[in-house]
Amino acid sequence: MDQKKQPEITHAEYASKKGEIALRPHEFDGIQEYDQTLPNWWLFIFHASVIAFVGGWFLYYNVGLTKTDAENVDAQLERIASAKAKALEDMLSTLNDETLVNQWATDTTVVDAGRQIYQANCIACHGENLTASIDVGGGQKVNLPGLSLKDAEWKYGAKPMDIFRIINEGTPADSPGHNGAKMQAWGQTLPPLQVAQITAFLIHENEAEFR
Repeated sequence: MDQKKQPEITHAEYASKKGEIALRPHEFDGIQEYDQTLPNWWLFIFHASVIAFVGGWFLYYNVGLTKTDAENVDAQLERIASAKAKALEDMLSTLNDETLVNQWATDTTVVDAGRQIYQANCIACHGENLTASIDVGGGQKVNLPGLSLKDAEWKYGAKPMDIFRIINEGTPADSPGHNGAKMQAWGQTLPPLQVAQITAFLIHENEAEFR
């Protein structure tokens, strides 16, 4: 039976031709290293990858045929801002003082949703009981950064839509705020529906004032 011919092992620094196996002269801890030429298919893939990388790099950074990551992020943020503006426009087209008081604030589902949103986002400044204070016991209270929402005083307008706008847009830029603290524009993080639900909750909690 014919046996497959074993490749010849030469003593050289590197293999120089296909099928050659070179035993490299350096040695470490009694171990020597073999070297063989790489197959053509592997070399083709390697060189093609290098060329593709260089070409992609040139097109991406120098020619401008594709958008950079920063440009893609800016475009996505612009789309989000446009979607928010459209949602706000749609909400404002159906929202007014009357509907907030007589429809939204009388709907228990809407009010409960507004209460949950308030508890998740607003109690740190306005308190769980809307008085902008915390009862620490012994008849003592600690004031919070926000304004009370239960004292029938509305610093930036007492109408329901005024309340909606102050929640949505935050403290006006020309206002010093309350003791230097300004409320953020929640419309930047909450959709108009949730802003309206918070407004309905506040109207419900101040029902006697608005009816």
